[in-house]
Amino acid sequence: MADDRQNHRAGASACGRRASLKRRADAQSLGRSRGGPSTRIHAATEALGLPVRLIGSPGQRNDIAFAHDLVGGFPAAADLVDKGYDADHLCESLAETGAEVVIPPKHNRKLQRPYDAELCKERNRIERFFSKLKQFRRVATRYDKLLVNFIGFVKLAAIAIWLK
Repeated sequence: MADDRQNHRAGASACGRRASLKRRADAQSLGRSRGGPSTRIHAATEALGLPVRLIGSPGQRNDIAFAHDLVGGFPAAADLVDKGYDADHLCESLAETGAEVVIPPKHNRKLQRPYDAELCKERNRIERFFSKLKQFRRVATRYDKLLVNFIGFVKLAAIAIWLK
């Protein structure tokens, strides 16, 4: 009787290889977008535009997936947030803290929620932070393969921005 199982060959089973590939993909956190592989940096800043919390994710992940982790735990008079974070559960969560919620509603929203347009203009400080962050070539081009290394350098760049 022939034994066709080929147990004499070296290497892991196919199941083990798939699992390790999945772990490697999560560790790299490279997402797919129209422009190719990408990584997204989610940032929370204080009133002057200096970073207080940074989170990295694959490029195709939705912004709202990290919203509660990003803005939770900060006492603020007003929360100025991007349109990508426009969700009822986030607005309710931020309103419970007593802060004014300034999130421009998405254009396809059935119930257009009012917001302070003048206060929303102050949100450009976080855009300026990202502009300063992109001045660091290693952040702009993402030379690092692993997300841990990349976010580590993003945090080093944020420290340099704090010290200026």
